[in-house]
Amino acid sequence: MASFSFTRLTRSVEIGANCYVVDIAGRRLVLDCGLHPKFDGPEALPHLELLADDSVDAVVITHAHQDHLGAIPVLQRRQRRARVFLTEATRQLSEIMLHNSVNVMQRLREEGVPDAQLFGHREVDTSIKKWQVAPLETRFDLDGERLGIAGEADVALEFFDAGHILGSVGVRITANGRTIFYTGDVQFEDQTMSRAATFPTDPVDVLISECTRGDRAVDPAWSRAGEEKRLLAAIREVFKRGGGVLIPTFALGKTQEVLAMVYRFRREGELPQGFPIYIGGLGTKLTEVHDRLAGQTRRNFPNVRLLDEVAPFVLSGQSVTEAPMREGRVYALSSGMMSPHTVSNIFARRVLAEENHALFFIGYADPDSPAGIIQRTPAGSLVTLSSDTDPVPLNCELQKFDFSGHAPREDLRAYAAKVQPKKAIFVHGSAAAGAWFCDALAQDVPGCVTISPDPGVPLEL
Repeated sequence: MASFSFTRLTRSVEIGANCYVVDIAGRRLVLDCGLHPKFDGPEALPHLELLADDSVDAVVITHAHQDHLGAIPVLQRRQRRARVFLTEATRQLSEIMLHNSVNVMQRLREEGVPDAQLFGHREVDTSIKKWQVAPLETRFDLDGERLGIAGEADVALEFFDAGHILGSVGVRITANGRTIFYTGDVQFEDQTMSRAATFPTDPVDVLISECTRGDRAVDPAWSRAGEEKRLLAAIREVFKRGGGVLIPTFALGKTQEVLAMVYRFRREGELPQGFPIYIGGLGTKLTEVHDRLAGQTRRNFPNVRLLDEVAPFVLSGQSVTEAPMREGRVYALSSGMMSPHTVSNIFARRVLAEENHALFFIGYADPDSPAGIIQRTPAGSLVTLSSDTDPVPLNCELQKFDFSGHAPREDLRAYAAKVQPKKAIFVHGSAAAGAWFCDALAQDVPGCVTISPDPGVPLEL
């Protein structure tokens, strides 16, 4: 009987360089292939050396965040016959993200990190030629051919909107009478712009689920609408005292969510129509894709073109080092973790020391990143933003808001209980998060085998 197995290719049990292998019906699939955001060069890659050359039949990219996408050219270099399946939105976003990644790697190499550059612009262009777009809720085989409702194939795939960011999907895999469902990154509630996931609830044999927020419960009083009102009130208070607001954002996903909130606040008369908002250059390019696909994708404000309606100014390159922090403005600049030499990190140097300004965090920050360090720093203490800059005092207002694009653990638990898996594998989270889900689902689905897998160890399914 052909092998039916799962292998986690991440280097450790954490949120990092996401990459998973499914062997089923004599075929091999790779689910996502990202780079670890905390490392550079080969150390940032998944364990791709565990895959023999040309042993992969197909690759699925669930969405365009770098921790799921960033190592694709390296994988394709060794897996030349593999097709790469993704949505049209993810295709357009991924092209921008990968070329930007090349720019970052080239800068790191110039700054003295000799093995930082894993691929170049030409290899990105070559990789893209083997990508194949697949629509939502349509079955297709590993050659990319569409299948009818009853159409048969040795292995069939089907995408479902995951609600995480534009183009994100979960994928159902069927073969030999077995069903596997991989959630990718998922959000089951509407965000400001992205609409909630539309996952199937049919029973599955194996569920492969993210568990990002499994190590903490959601405050019962929390709601996204309430959080938007809290952010609005905080911005208005800063403007009232003559300050400006820096919001470190991920260029993909969070930048567009902030722009959508600003659009709503202005439309409802809660903020002045003309108050300035600034975004970064990469965020602008990615927002252009959102606007181009506005009427073709599931989203709130389906006919709103953010760059036209919100009209943000762009800060990038030299303009970042020269631009002052002005009152009555919002600066939604990447990176969300304020990594050294990024726009938000550079701009923060003129924000942190000033009591009238504010720094608002709206998403996840690794504890060891500059954003994570700032959040743990007592008011008035010195903060080092990068190794080549002097420390600055933390005098500005600091607040955190919860606008996560990941489903809370309660929603993921409820979904797992609906699909009644025989086996459940938890990935994309800490060891504590995986352990919580294993315990919870063992209670909810008696007889279900729950697993938080070790990296590099094949699991026979």
